[in-house]
Amino acid sequence: MKNYSIVIVILLAGNIAYAQQRASTDHFIEAGFAAARKQGTFTVAYFYNQNLGKKKRVTAGIGARATVYVGSDQYYITAPAKLTSGSTGPGVLFKENIKANIDTFRVQSPQVNAVNLLINLGYHLSDKVFIGFSIDAIGYSFGSRVRGTYINGQQRMQERAEVTSFNTLLISDNDKGSLNSELYARYQVNDRISLKAGVQFLFTEYTTYTDIQTIPEPNDRFRRKSLLAGLGVACKL
Repeated sequence: MKNYSIVIVILLAGNIAYAQQRASTDHFIEAGFAAARKQGTFTVAYFYNQNLGKKKRVTAGIGARATVYVGSDQYYITAPAKLTSGSTGPGVLFKENIKANIDTFRVQSPQVNAVNLLINLGYHLSDKVFIGFSIDAIGYSFGSRVRGTYINGQQRMQERAEVTSFNTLLISDNDKGSLNSELYARYQVNDRISLKAGVQFLFTEYTTYTDIQTIPEPNDRFRRKSLLAGLGVACKL
């Protein structure tokens, strides 16, 4: 019994020492993929984090993420908040969509590449387990031009579109462009390598060549909101 007690004390002391030794800052790179029905992403990201608090458990950081999105037969809907919610203030987060104002743009083979600066927040549950949330803030998107089908009730019309180039995080449908956010958990395998699992909530957006939507006002921006499950690996630098 005494021997077991000694082992327990040593393990606890080791854990405490590890927590005390957690650096004030850390930075790492990660790669991952995520998928849902007829769509998927591949991501590469860099994170620079500040570990806060007495035990350095709380994390706040910044970074950059590249997201490659591909899909098949995806439906994009009216994007601007002033149409989807009837307003552009912070309250759009809690408003229901106005269905009469929403039209659809169907893209057979969407492909969007986005490079964004991100914000990262998280918490060290233990020496091995970390939970976090990251969200793209601002950046640039590009991709192949597409020909899609505009749908408004029984009306159908072919139109060309390109990826909306400028991305900016505002609030809900006030956002513009293609932005990725992720809720994830990371498990540390060794001093450098961690495995990650999580869910992505991704906006991708196309701008049509003309204002194909005319009611209640002209509009050329259409957005796809995708929820995907993903896995990844991270390497501490």
